[in-house]
Amino acid sequence: MSDPTSVLDDLREESEELDRLVAGADARRWALATPAPGWTVAHQIAHLAWTDRSALLAVTDADGFRALVDKALAAPGSFVDEGAGEGAALPPGVLLARWREGRAALEEALRAAPPKARFPWYGPPMSAASMATARLMETWAHGQDVADALGVVRPPTDRLRHVAWLGVRTRDFAFGVQGLTPPGDPFRIELRAPSGDLWTYGPDDAGQRVTGPALDFCLLVTQRAHRDDLALRADGPDADRWLDIAQAFAGPPGGGRPRKGAAS
Repeated sequence: MSDPTSVLDDLREESEELDRLVAGADARRWALATPAPGWTVAHQIAHLAWTDRSALLAVTDADGFRALVDKALAAPGSFVDEGAGEGAALPPGVLLARWREGRAALEEALRAAPPKARFPWYGPPMSAASMATARLMETWAHGQDVADALGVVRPPTDRLRHVAWLGVRTRDFAFGVQGLTPPGDPFRIELRAPSGDLWTYGPDDAGQRVTGPALDFCLLVTQRAHRDDLALRADGPDADRWLDIAQAFAGPPGGGRPRKGAAS
């Protein structure tokens, strides 16, 4: 994924789709609770705006980004919530404008980045393409939270290929963040895309595999749905374990979502 053009085009489309969901919402709907405990629709958009600004700093101002990392290290358990809370306190129109301005500036910076450039991040440094992929994953995942809060069903698109790719690439990270040794052998992943195409990863003769709808896999690796509510199949004990802990986003292990109908 050395050329960021395709993923940046898809990131723009993903962001615009979410923008349309919230642009016409009144203040009451911006204040609706989302599946993330303590976060409203406004918190979700504020988090995206905050992270876009962080990414822009990483791309354009390494010293400024290092200062942001120092601030995060000083409050590792609260800095994400604090950033979301600060933005959520703004009037919806102001917050929406801030998100639009930030994501446009980030897109411009990533398109202008040298092909082999790598930028600091909260984990390993990232290329422009990887940065854009991570932003698309987060935009789609937090957009799912917003859609759930608003009672909207979003038709899946083949932009999910970026989320699926990231989910596959973060297999070993998901084991490691749980304190587990990653499996030594690759898995075979076969996912049915929204378009009907088959997306495949890993060797065809791998001893362990995961199969199912790409949408379900993306919901799983972003922890937006419980495994029991998804039509994913694992063959092999390590593949089965992975589906319990899969995590495409950085940071400590996520809490995931309860099964549908489970008591809260």
